[in-house]
Amino acid sequence: MPKCDFCGNSVEKGTGMMFVYISGKIVNFCSRKCEKNMFKLGRKPLEIRWTQAYRQEHKKDNKDGVKSSFKENTINTAGGKA
Repeated sequence: MPKCDFCGNSVEKGTGMMFVYISGKIVNFCSRKCEKNMFKLGRKPLEIRWTQAYRQEHKKDNKDGVKSSFKENTINTAGGKA
């Protein structure tokens, strides 16, 4: 499955839109929202918060997709008084 060239999400089979430039470059979009943001509004994916490119650039996303939890503070009682 191809990925959307704007937001980075996968494009399901039978959905989305493929745009072909005169030069032969192919651009895939998952929704009209992505197409409009790229062509009509001229926005860059790094500036839009809901895109994968923004999340990777600003370190907002874990690789596992799971939010990290706070580390527990542990006390070492092996060498001293507790």
